[in-house]
Amino acid sequence: MSILHTVNKSPFERSCLDACLGHAQPGDSVLLMEDAVIAALSGTAFEGKMADAAKTLKLNVLGPDLAARGLDPARVVSGISVVDYAGFVDLAAETKATNAWL
Repeated sequence: MSILHTVNKSPFERSCLDACLGHAQPGDSVLLMEDAVIAALSGTAFEGKMADAAKTLKLNVLGPDLAARGLDPARVVSGISVVDYAGFVDLAAETKATNAWL
């Protein structure tokens, strides 16, 4: 069973996302939430990195956190799923553990 990795810090301020992507194993899920949602958008410095990660990881971004920051879900990089709070719960239930990258 896989692990759910949650990242909540902006990749422009902290290295949490890089650390997460470096440790996550194929098949693991990653949920971008709070200020980390910026990494899910196309047109940022992280677009290529996220597209590459989506080849082996299940990438997700929390839709309510995109909306709270006025970010358009239509700009989310291909391969990243937008989930709501119920989807967050489903991700946690589908994995054996959750690892929060702070």
